[in-house]
Amino acid sequence: VQLQAYGGGLVQAGGSLRLSCAASGDIRSGNYLGWYRQAPGKERELIATITATDNTDYAESVKGRFTISRDNAKNTMYLQMNSLKPEDTAVYYCMWLLWYDGSYYPADDWWGQGTLVTVSS
Repeated sequence: VQLQAYGGGLVQAGGSLRLSCAASGDIRSGNYLGWYRQAPGKERELIATITATDNTDYAESVKGRFTISRDNAKNTMYLQMNSLKPEDTAVYYCMWLLWYDGSYYPADDWWGQGTLVTVSS
């Protein structure tokens, strides 16, 4: 089952945006899902995760501002982003995750094209 992120765009600092991640099949086929982002010149970072039982976790950089959720009926995952900052500018990707030895890892080699979020100051 492949995932494709969409919904990015240009937004002013302090604004909000909701990203969506559509699964090509049953989104319940995996236990863990997450959102990554990659800012220009930086490494890709995992910013939000959600389990099959809807337990969530966030990177400190987005905690309190971003909310990850999933709608199994629509085979879609979301990332609600509020109080956006210029440093949130990045390409955002959704990904299946593996949980191993206390950490999450990408479960697929295919990242898709992601969706670009640009936050202007």
